[in-house]
Amino acid sequence: MNIGVLGGTFDPIHLGHLVVADEVKARLDLAEILFVPAGQPWLKVNSPILAAEHRVQMLSLALGGKPYFKLSTMEIERAGPSYSIDTLAELKGQLDAEDKLFFILGWDNLAQLPQWREPARLVELCRLVAVPRVGYPAPDLALLEKSIPGLSQATIVLDTPHIDITASVIRNRVAQGLSVHHLVPEPVEGYIREHGLYITQQG
Repeated sequence: MNIGVLGGTFDPIHLGHLVVADEVKARLDLAEILFVPAGQPWLKVNSPILAAEHRVQMLSLALGGKPYFKLSTMEIERAGPSYSIDTLAELKGQLDAEDKLFFILGWDNLAQLPQWREPARLVELCRLVAVPRVGYPAPDLALLEKSIPGLSQATIVLDTPHIDITASVIRNRVAQGLSVHHLVPEPVEGYIREHGLYITQQG
């Protein structure tokens, strides 16, 4: 079974995340996509993020009715900073030998991969699926290969979809009292409003 893995802070989850997951699932014929919200993302140690409880609840609402989208809280339950290598190693240990993992990340994140923890081991555990990020160029696989041998063979670079939605824009719109109904699933919009999330948050 081929399984996609989409990690992130999901602060909040938005329609862009769902479109990317749908596109990757269809293009690569994956059985399911596993959404993995970060507990303490190491790249954002100095940036405040919403409590995990709220992020998980919004994910649950957004993924409802889509049996091929699954939620995993393993990073939230794991102590310390969240590293993708730990998550992929744990998932690999839970799967059958013939199961394959496809780790979904943006073009921008792929370019930063040499700075991640154990990138060489990461590309041994899974295939990387790089999706466009508006404002960023396509990754230079030849250049990345010099830092992480084997990366080129392990990476699938997609040219779609181009999603111009960011969680920071959503948070700022909520803080300004503007509508986000066109940016997040309707149940997520209701949850944000019901719990008064992001009202005072900027950035």
